[in-house]
Amino acid sequence: MRNWLAAFPFIAAIATIAGVYAGVSGRLPEPLGTHFNGTGGHIDGYTSAHGFLTWNLVELLVLGIVLGVFVYLRRTAPGTRWVIALGWGLAAAFGYLSCVTLLINVDVTDAADVRLPLWRVAVGLAGALLCGALGWLLAGPDRRPSDRRPAGHAERLALGRGETAGWSRSVGSPLVAALAVVTLCAALVIGFLGDRLVAGSLLVAAVVIGAIASVRVTVDRRGLALASTLVPYPFRRIPLDRVEEATSRRVDPLTDFGGWGYRTCPGRSGLVLRSGDGLVLRLTNGREFVVTVDDAATAAALFNTCLDRAREQ
Repeated sequence: MRNWLAAFPFIAAIATIAGVYAGVSGRLPEPLGTHFNGTGGHIDGYTSAHGFLTWNLVELLVLGIVLGVFVYLRRTAPGTRWVIALGWGLAAAFGYLSCVTLLINVDVTDAADVRLPLWRVAVGLAGALLCGALGWLLAGPDRRPSDRRPAGHAERLALGRGETAGWSRSVGSPLVAALAVVTLCAALVIGFLGDRLVAGSLLVAAVVIGAIASVRVTVDRRGLALASTLVPYPFRRIPLDRVEEATSRRVDPLTDFGGWGYRTCPGRSGLVLRSGDGLVLRLTNGREFVVTVDDAATAAALFNTCLDRAREQ
């Protein structure tokens, strides 16, 4: 039921905004004052009353569905409790600011006279933190993830004296690529509507997500390197001297990491773009680094051979 717990605050916020709008719609100016600067809360943006209501309800509905589905997919994964808490905080903040915006426009002849005092924003932030804490408490503790799947034997790749070898494969995720496209579209729409700060943040997020949607994995005498297929320069390197041993095993993104992408969990982290074979590096600090990629057993064997040679020097 955690997915419903994640969606509930958004449903409540939608109902509250719709109720407030129904009660004051006949007393609102047209257009509404809906965007305020940070130096005294003076108005610097307008929206039609109907457009303001539609945008806020759609925004909350989409966020509620996304978070509900996300929590449903990773309901047993570590960190889900914090995702639910974040959702409660966001729903409270959006709901409060939307209702306050409607109420400060009531009975105003000219929307240019509307002001949003900073103390109201502070109240909204405090309420969002309290609601986030309530969501965290209601979610209860996260379940312990299932025991790690056993790693394969640490094989070696036979190389003659003086021989060197390298291994490289590409791995991609249509799901992550689709998320990048959706984020980019959201950035363009919000930018068109005038909120350049949010649009810029979403644009950066789209670029980052798109960069890891397809990755080139390389193992050679220098260690492991991960580079986006769009940008050849590696964004992650793990040299040989940071690794104790390399193995391979089957990896399930949801069960083992709680989702897809670049993930960090207690005791392990990695790039998991799909289910299947994974290269597993046991690091000198006791953690694991995992990359899901085809032919991971060969990559692990070559990595171990390179490790042995480095230790002999």
